[in-house]
Amino acid sequence: MSKKICPSILSADFSKLSEEIREIEVAGADMIHCDIMDGHFVPNISYGPYIVKTVDKITRLPLDVHLMIDHPEHFISEFVNAGADYISVHYENNYHLDRIVNYIKSFNVKAGIALNPATPVDVLIDIIDNLDFVLLMSVNPGFGGQKFISYVLQKISTLDALRIERKSKFLIEVDGGIGSENAKEIAQAGADILVSGASIFRSTDKAGELMKIRKAIS
Repeated sequence: MSKKICPSILSADFSKLSEEIREIEVAGADMIHCDIMDGHFVPNISYGPYIVKTVDKITRLPLDVHLMIDHPEHFISEFVNAGADYISVHYENNYHLDRIVNYIKSFNVKAGIALNPATPVDVLIDIIDNLDFVLLMSVNPGFGGQKFISYVLQKISTLDALRIERKSKFLIEVDGGIGSENAKEIAQAGADILVSGASIFRSTDKAGELMKIRKAIS
C-alpha cells in the first residue's frame, strides 16, 4: 500500500477554507484530517459537525475525523452524517472501546483508536485485530504547530512489528509535527498515513510542501 498524506485543516485559514482545501487537493493530498476538540479532553476548542459537513461539500477526498472529546459515543452518528469516512476516538478517555469501535463500524465507517504520546501501544493488544487503523499522536493533542516527539518513532516501529507478528491489516496513522524534513523516517518506521497541518497550511507554498512530503515518502 502506498503511503498517504492527510493534511489537517486545524492549521488552515478558515476565511478561505474552500480555496486552501482545493489547493492541497490538486497538489495530491489523499485525505483530509479534521481535529475535533471540546475544551475538556484537550485544552482547546476547534469545530464540530457543521464544519465537517462543509468540508465534505468542498472535497471528494475521504474525511478523517479525530475525536478529541469526552463522550464521543454521543456524537458518532452526527459526524457520520456530516461525511466522515474514518473516525478515531481516544483510548485515554473511553471505558468501552470495543463497544464504540463496533458502533462506528456499524455505519460502514473505518474505526480507529488514538493513543497519546505517553500511552504504550500494548494497551490495544486485545482489540487491535478489530481496528481499521491506529492513530499515534506524535505531539500532545490540543494545538497545532508543535514539535514531533522523537520517542514516538519507536512506538511506530513497535506497532508495525506487532502488526506483522499478528498478520493484521490495520493501518498506522501518525499525527503531529510532521513535515518534509522528517516524513521519510516516520514512513520508514511503519506509518501508512501521515497527518500534516502547520507545515503545509502555514507554508507560503502549500502545494510545494505537500509535494516535498510526497517525494520524501515515495
